[in-house]
Amino acid sequence: MNMKKITTLGLLITFLTGCSLDINTDPNYPAAVTPSLVFPAIENSIAVVVGDGMYNYAGFYAQYYDQLPEANQYNDLTQNMITESSQIIDRSYTTLYARALEDVDVVLKSTASSTADKFAATALRAFSFQLLVDNMDQVPYTEALLGSANPTPKWDGGQSVYEGVLAELDKAEQDLSGAMTCNDLLLNKNVTQWKGFANALRLRMYLRFIDAGVDAAGYTSKLKALVDKGMFFTGDVKYDVFSDQADKRNPWYAANKVNLAMNHAAAYPIITYQKKTNDPRIAYNFVKATKSKDYAGEIPGSKTNPAAKNADYSFMKYYATKPVYFFTQGELQFLLAEVYLRFYSDDTRAKKAYEAAIDADFEAREMAETGSVMYGADGSVAWSSAKTNETKLELIYMQKWVALCYMDHMEAWSEIRRTDCPKPSGFTAAEIMANSTVYTPGDLIAPLRNGFGEGSFAKRMFFPQRARQLNPNTPPSVPATTPVWWDKK
Repeated sequence: MNMKKITTLGLLITFLTGCSLDINTDPNYPAAVTPSLVFPAIENSIAVVVGDGMYNYAGFYAQYYDQLPEANQYNDLTQNMITESSQIIDRSYTTLYARALEDVDVVLKSTASSTADKFAATALRAFSFQLLVDNMDQVPYTEALLGSANPTPKWDGGQSVYEGVLAELDKAEQDLSGAMTCNDLLLNKNVTQWKGFANALRLRMYLRFIDAGVDAAGYTSKLKALVDKGMFFTGDVKYDVFSDQADKRNPWYAANKVNLAMNHAAAYPIITYQKKTNDPRIAYNFVKATKSKDYAGEIPGSKTNPAAKNADYSFMKYYATKPVYFFTQGELQFLLAEVYLRFYSDDTRAKKAYEAAIDADFEAREMAETGSVMYGADGSVAWSSAKTNETKLELIYMQKWVALCYMDHMEAWSEIRRTDCPKPSGFTAAEIMANSTVYTPGDLIAPLRNGFGEGSFAKRMFFPQRARQLNPNTPPSVPATTPVWWDKK
């Protein structure tokens, strides 16, 4: 079947099965819709979430961008003036449950699906639940997706959900044999690549168990066995189907460049850090400010400054055909560099993975330069510039933060919370605005106007208002400053 026809059909299935459903309703598929055709719809639904819904607000929280002073779309979000009724996560929540996870069930329950199809679907199910937990901690899991058999599922704790999806992955891999039969727009039916993606998800989650102090010894053993095996994906796990035509563009581009006036100003932390490190990737992310003809970032939450104008700040660049990244090779290599340093005390392999991560990011952005401009002998972030394991870890974390900018904002926000890097500045936004010399480039800045309280940062997303309206088992509201289960630092 022609690839464009597959894509179009996948989008159509997603629309037909998602727009009128709530998360507890069984899909009513036409008899002609097979698991093979449903599979692209799963990938598309997840791409809409990680490439637009979560991507957008997580980019504010990762301090990659802020609200332009003469625009107003995201005022409340950037100033933390949000509550559950703001419905920031509602669309992403509904898309994952009523579209992606419902469609996963179709693949898992169908006798027409091969064990390889079911393994890939289980990996996407694990990824979806990981995203939901990383946002809200508690989510419907054990009683979810039962339709009329249980229209008000209970909500499970995030740790048990992580444990559950990891067990599902293990079982699906044990049953795995043969080839995929489903149409696959993510990894082209390559079962080895699907195994590598599943292992990368395991690696990411194992680190969160360890850093949360949950069976650290057990998960360290699992992590080392996984790394010793060395079976991870090559390249990037990316949903690369977009073209610069109406209704076929990258979802974040379509939402923020086509449907809305431009709202995103480059944020002060990322701009100052990339300028300090002479990072050529700054030109991939941003355009120079009209007024200064240089890269300039806005202090988070400061758009109320009456003197500020759009021309004072760099705008984000927008890419109509940019892929949506489910897992980048850069992130994978940074995780491996961390593991080699922390759990193997192997400086040589840590350095190699660190440099491979930067190389992978430069390659993904199709930069004219290679990563060696950053880590080479004269590079600003050379491995040799860090003298202790602590400073080497900081180098890994900071460069991962840079590499996830404009690639995977949800993971950037999650990794900031796990590693506490970039760290919060010891100065307030007002103090930095009054005297920029006190600021360390790259440090996070609590918003100048901050609805969560002075000095506070978002640690989770509110529960969906839609869930509260439909499900009496939705937990009581939790403040957005309360960490999720794995954020113990």
